[in-house]
Amino acid sequence: MSTRELTILGETILPGESKTLNMEIARLHTMTKLKIPVIVERAKLDGPVVLFSAGLHGDEINGTEIVRQIITRKVNKPSRGTIICIPVVNIFGFINKSREFPDGRDLNRVFPGSRMGSLASRFAYHLIKEIVPHVDYAVDFHAGGACRFNAPQIRIVPNNPELKELSDVFNAPFTLYSKNITGSFRNASSKLGVKMLLFEGGKSMDLNPEITEEGVQGAKRFLNHLNMLNAKKTAHPAPAPPIYILTSVWLRARNSGLFQNHIKAGQFVTKGEVIAHITDPFGKFEKKVRAPHSGYIINSNDAPIVYQGDAIFHISMRVG
Repeated sequence: MSTRELTILGETILPGESKTLNMEIARLHTMTKLKIPVIVERAKLDGPVVLFSAGLHGDEINGTEIVRQIITRKVNKPSRGTIICIPVVNIFGFINKSREFPDGRDLNRVFPGSRMGSLASRFAYHLIKEIVPHVDYAVDFHAGGACRFNAPQIRIVPNNPELKELSDVFNAPFTLYSKNITGSFRNASSKLGVKMLLFEGGKSMDLNPEITEEGVQGAKRFLNHLNMLNAKKTAHPAPAPPIYILTSVWLRARNSGLFQNHIKAGQFVTKGEVIAHITDPFGKFEKKVRAPHSGYIINSNDAPIVYQGDAIFHISMRVG
């Protein structure tokens, strides 16, 4: 049995106890309180603390659905240790169906935040000070923005064997090497010793059952690896090992117009293959978009209209 004291947001969670805590940072301009539920499940046996978080960008609701299903399926009830779930981090953006905070800032660019800073900065500060110090492992769930659909993927920093092992265990179809971005939640958490995987899948303001299932199954495999998965749950093996994307490139529209996308995220394309058309609305031109090289489409733009220079495909260059 665990004897380690666990106090989060001023409340102590005892071994074998479940609690939903409410993090309150600020109110709406109507004086309405906004509470961010933090759902904590603690086993009687001691073990690691795992955080499943989503909704850092308020319009990336597929991540919220993944964490919601982790809760409703009772995957968050560990056999040992503690699981913390925050389905919606940016509750302000979630209410407004917006990526940003009401102050116009991207929450994922202001970490570790400041106690006396902007609204977003203050929120980041309390998240880092109140929640993250208790966490050993984390999976932060995201989706593609601006109509861009991400194939299900884990993002980790290069040259980190422990994170690579965890990514192999989670076993999303793709693993993309990407450096931590200054001001990001992942960067701030890693500096505090948290081993974090960043999951990307789907697009903003959209729910995709296949993406959701990838996230839930990956979370179960993750917990099983840590000997935390509830004995009543089964971690199903993935059909294939992840494809590691070592380098990749964005393909941008050469013309503005109506965008006819022929490729889904996750597909393999060959050099010269026609993967889309861009047309004008008046029947004057029809431009072919060809794959610049062979590779996997790890992000595909689903927007019906694009402007010259818009990112339309993210294509792998080197895989491992």
